[in-house]
Amino acid sequence: MPPLGSSPVYFGNFLVTSQVFHKTAHSFALVNIKPLLPGHVLVSPLRAAKRLSDLNHAELTDLFLTVQQVGEMVERVYCASSLNIAIQDGPAAGQSVPHLHTHIIPRQGSDLDEKGGSDAIYGMLEGEEGDVGRHLWENSTKRPKFPAVDDSARKPRSESEMAQEAQKLAQEMNRQHL
Repeated sequence: MPPLGSSPVYFGNFLVTSQVFHKTAHSFALVNIKPLLPGHVLVSPLRAAKRLSDLNHAELTDLFLTVQQVGEMVERVYCASSLNIAIQDGPAAGQSVPHLHTHIIPRQGSDLDEKGGSDAIYGMLEGEEGDVGRHLWENSTKRPKFPAVDDSARKPRSESEMAQEAQKLAQEMNRQHL
């Protein structure tokens, strides 16, 4: 595995190097700025391919092997019994950053009962809560800060919070491969 800090990593136009906790030859895993549930992470190809069909064979294989490895780790670390693994492949499917990414969301039996049950995750992914691009844009230091209207309890995390989680998960990925 290349050193995590060896070169800048971009997710679309967003510099996310400090959020990256795992990197392979063709993919990277990063913590989410506004996780839908604890442990919600993303896996993306290093090349800014917009759609799944844009990946070559090596990138596709690496992406899904990375999803499998990261999924095993977050399931263990977050004491989950299941995972949601989702790709919103294109804008009409809800993709908010034009860089292919796979959501990995650790799940526990009754974690969304108060929102209507386990299938509520799909509405969360499709709705404002799952709009990763908007949350990254609102948190970007490259534009003036305006107050965001967000009446939910979920607030964007700071760079420091995401870097700390990324460091913890990087250690867990290394531990998993021993």
